[in-house]
Amino acid sequence: MPVEIIGMIGVKPEGADGAAVHVIGGAVDTAWVRAFAQAHEKADFDRVLVGYTSTSAEGFAVTGYAAAHTERLSYLIAHRPGFVAPTLTARAAATLDHVTSGRVALHIITGGSDAEQTRDGDWLDHDTRYRRTDEYLTVLRRMWTAPEPFDHEGEFYRFARAFSEVKPLQPDGIPLYFGGASGAAAGVAAKHCDVYALWGEPLAAVKQRIADIHEQAAAFGRHPRISVSLRPIIAPTEAEAWERARRILARVMETRPSVVGEGPGIRPQAVGARRLVEFARESEVHDKRLWTPIAGAMGGAGNTTALVGTPDQVAEALLDYYDIGCTTLLIRGFDPLNDALDYGRELIPLVRAEVARRDRAAVVRA
Repeated sequence: MPVEIIGMIGVKPEGADGAAVHVIGGAVDTAWVRAFAQAHEKADFDRVLVGYTSTSAEGFAVTGYAAAHTERLSYLIAHRPGFVAPTLTARAAATLDHVTSGRVALHIITGGSDAEQTRDGDWLDHDTRYRRTDEYLTVLRRMWTAPEPFDHEGEFYRFARAFSEVKPLQPDGIPLYFGGASGAAAGVAAKHCDVYALWGEPLAAVKQRIADIHEQAAAFGRHPRISVSLRPIIAPTEAEAWERARRILARVMETRPSVVGEGPGIRPQAVGARRLVEFARESEVHDKRLWTPIAGAMGGAGNTTALVGTPDQVAEALLDYYDIGCTTLLIRGFDPLNDALDYGRELIPLVRAEVARRDRAAVVRA
């Protein structure tokens, strides 16, 4: 099965001296957006994530600009249900799908932080937010497929003669990726998502999470693909890679003092982030080279578990995730632009070549 490789773009240089945890925030630097997207296209990424926070640039607009300056690269727009009606989101996404020649997907993030939600005026509790997301996605899908106007009356939304004259350009519709590690999240993901996104946990934990989501999705006749998010730290030798990893950690500790350690406020609300913190407490290294100290230092924020080693070693580790069912790999570095280019030269070709070799071998066996 082909592998999908996703990166992530931001709207301005992070300026963290090669130790960037987040790339979402800041005022928009259009030259940077253009260069960042084009670097990912040059590096042979399939798609890039355009992130979301309650204070950051609006993702549909960022995607429209970036897509106008790339030709093949696709975009995964992080989107929080609840702030815009699903009828409007359906039309906006379908329109953007046409404008970009079918290069759009949505990453549904219901929100694991009350502080993030209330900045945009949402005061619902965690599980209620996921009930709203369930209804939101039901309406969204129907807007993309309904041949005539329809009425809807639910717990959160009420529409009369809802309809979209513009349907997605992609024949199978706009793909829905879904993030969320709680029980409430998994239940909604199983019902609606095309791709279920996991954070970079140890292999055994990821394998169990895949089995759980597939079991739940089977009740809806679905079998979502699986994505895993990791931070490769590569260098010509393994010793150099570990030295680079330690430098990044030291820089993170210097520049993010308010979130480092075990003090008040470090405990994240998001279940996925809490899981990463627990894995960091268990061991600095899991499996062959899954490195957790930055995740521990950041309270699990930012998908900060790393794979450390030479390009060959990290490619092998990524393929271990592929082998257990993660056919989408979301990889981004702590030096975002330069790492993306390095991955394109040294890491992505290795992963794609090995997946292609396995696919050829499977055809021969068949």
